[in-house]
Amino acid sequence: MTPTDPKADLRLYLQSARDALLWKLEGLSEYDVRRPATPTGTNLLGLVKHAATVELGYLGDTFGRPSGEPLPWLADGAEPNADMWVTADESRAYVVELYHRAWAHADATIDALALDTVGRVPWWDEGKDEVTLHHAVTRVIADTHRHAGHADIVRELTDGAVGMREDNAGVPAADTAWWEAYRDRVEHAAREAGHCGTPGRAR
Repeated sequence: MTPTDPKADLRLYLQSARDALLWKLEGLSEYDVRRPATPTGTNLLGLVKHAATVELGYLGDTFGRPSGEPLPWLADGAEPNADMWVTADESRAYVVELYHRAWAHADATIDALALDTVGRVPWWDEGKDEVTLHHAVTRVIADTHRHAGHADIVRELTDGAVGMREDNAGVPAADTAWWEAYRDRVEHAAREAGHCGTPGRAR
């Protein structure tokens, strides 16, 4: 097997998650990128705002590299979850540009420091706040992919669009009739299992 650069591997998977998350905004109205799609308010542009905030924290402040970006939703007295939704006066362009600046700042941290560099997470408990850069990058990758998955579902519920990215849907290429039949089979199996007795056990 050809050896790879660990930093290059981390950057590859981080960037793929970033790109997937932003792609979910394309082609949607201002309302649709902002509207809450779940009872807990999950929304597409809010996911991007949150992802930008996470990168600036874990891959900036944690390693003594503050970005200087004003983040009022993290200020003392800010309401809970303020980084997870977008106010009417915060434009889509502002949030997307903030995310791009967060990428650049995070990437510069990854380039500048060794993966075993130790930082301190400002919002963690003292004495339990040390992390390596490797840990922090891995954490950000996991968080971003998780939220890209949330965005997948929100976008599908919004207009039916699915896929990992424009050139790789990640789902079978099939027409509407096939998908309706497929969903019906899944529904039938679920109902059948629901009448089998003990959940999770085959008959």
